[in-house]
Amino acid sequence: MIGLDTNVLVRYMAQDDAIQSPKATKLIESLAPEAPGFVSQVVLVELVWVLTRCYDMERTAIAQLLEQLMRTKEIVVESAEVVWHAVRAFRDSGADFADVLIERIARAAGCGHTITFDGGAAKKTGMRLLK
Repeated sequence: MIGLDTNVLVRYMAQDDAIQSPKATKLIESLAPEAPGFVSQVVLVELVWVLTRCYDMERTAIAQLLEQLMRTKEIVVESAEVVWHAVRAFRDSGADFADVLIERIARAAGCGHTITFDGGAAKKTGMRLLK
């Protein structure tokens, strides 16, 4: 298994760099279920940020892309079950992906709730606002 950084996934998905995109494609297409690529939760947060801010992708398209990535046998996603819940919440709630992932990680760790100063996150993710 090898770890994949955000920029490798972006170049593969966007195919927007004449030098890096073919290298990313060759690497991703060389992965196999017995020798998969590993994608951490941090990489997913960065990926969603880049696709939203730099490529102006819509939330539903990003959610579909993440779901497709997670279904790929050649990719192992860190804490995949937690990420599945976060992707669904991201798609349906209007919340930032980082916020739903934070809340879902805390829930999976056994936390009764997650406290935040972010009113939007509290409203959209089920976190509790610290007043």
